[in-house]
Amino acid sequence: MKLQVTQENLNKALGSVARIADTHGTLPVLANVLIKAVKNRLSIAATNLNIGITHFIGAKIEQEGLITVPANLLASFVASLPSGVINMELEGKKLKISTEQYNSTINGISAEEFPVMPAIEKGDTFTVKASDLKKGLQQVVFTASSTDSRPVLSGVFFHSDGTKLYIAATDSSRLAEKSLDYKIANLQTLVPASAMNDLLRILDDEVEKVKIIKDEQQALFSFGDVELVTRLIDSNFPNYQPLIPTKSSVKATLKRQEFLNIVKVSSLFARESAGSITVEIKEKSVEIKSLASQLGENTATAEAIVEGSGNITINSKFLIEALNAFDGEEITFSFNGKLEPVLLKDPKNSDYVHVIMPLKS
Repeated sequence: MKLQVTQENLNKALGSVARIADTHGTLPVLANVLIKAVKNRLSIAATNLNIGITHFIGAKIEQEGLITVPANLLASFVASLPSGVINMELEGKKLKISTEQYNSTINGISAEEFPVMPAIEKGDTFTVKASDLKKGLQQVVFTASSTDSRPVLSGVFFHSDGTKLYIAATDSSRLAEKSLDYKIANLQTLVPASAMNDLLRILDDEVEKVKIIKDEQQALFSFGDVELVTRLIDSNFPNYQPLIPTKSSVKATLKRQEFLNIVKVSSLFARESAGSITVEIKEKSVEIKSLASQLGENTATAEAIVEGSGNITINSKFLIEALNAFDGEEITFSFNGKLEPVLLKDPKNSDYVHVIMPLKS
């Protein structure tokens, strides 16, 4: 293998793929990236056996070939190089990298030991706007469970009813759902949240569309010069939509940023109680109370348009993350009783809903 590539392109490709290399696994080759030079294109790939990312870049290929080298070392090294042309040449299992100022050699592992990158040849295919997918995932993915104790809750659920595409996630304490106007038939796919976080990390704002292909075991997200393949979670996602309240006896509509500010201040006094705060809906306001026996107590109030009255105790961290996920100037905070779920939504936009389960007060 012998080629020339720009530092900018190689650095971008390594930034996309290197982070998923499995540096703590039992297979040393999984800590490497696969470098493959074919015709006038260089591919950089990494996998942890659950997720695989491949980034293609243009290069001047003098001699084709392939090798795997340590992902973190190569990524850090290339990021440290000045912009310009990088020469790469493979001698045996040693990758020689040179510029005008640097000459380095990185020991590699034969590409024959690298797992075959997952591929999908046939499956259900649909295309979405990258901006729609990115926004939807940003509003939903953080509500998925961060542990694998219940795999079904560590995924992001894509499903459709023929007129809309829904993206949803839950960790059983909170739930988020985003609806998008795409006519996709019979879709039900549970994708690991970790894969969707990787997708968000590499999905540039310049990308216009994302092509998605899925079969029974894997899903491929393809855009620009990047392909991300992930295994699917083989579980049935809970029937969550009946859990989203359709009517509420207590409701307050107020400025979202003002609400966010008083929740943040109140959370400072809620650290001893695992973030527990009490939200009370009064005649013309929302009042939040929090108590820390060692530090003191806090009461914060914001003006609101109110229907009904009552109070509920919830996790301040969950409420802060939910409020940050909305874009609108106003937010509606509603519930039915102290033990019933809280519903958050934008009064002017119904395509995103967020549900938080209450705490026992």
